[in-house]
Amino acid sequence: QVQLVESGGGSVEPGVSLRLSCTASVSIARFYVMGWYRQAPGKLRELVATIDTAGNTKYTDSLKGRFTVSKDNAKNTMDLQADNLRAEDTAVYYCNGKTVVAPAGIYWGQGTQVTVSS
Repeated sequence: QVQLVESGGGSVEPGVSLRLSCTASVSIARFYVMGWYRQAPGKLRELVATIDTAGNTKYTDSLKGRFTVSKDNAKNTMDLQADNLRAEDTAVYYCNGKTVVAPAGIYWGQGTQVTVSS
């Protein structure tokens, strides 16, 4: 069974950094792309960053420079380094992975809450 589990969220003050992790129950090499998304209260889920099998990364323009996505194939993890956090970064952060390897599909984690406030 394919499972993705996020960790690393918490309540922090503005300006602080957090590192979120997404751990897969299977080899992440099966995912041709993985990504981080977030959903703030009352808003739609939005893309934060993606990383493909070659390690190519993409970011939502407004988040470039503060967020960095990376992965470790040996550990089956994908991380999101979030620096200089702002109140507007408060959201539930989700990881996902897309695969054509059976069982093919798009998989989501359960999310981890990040709250930024003073």
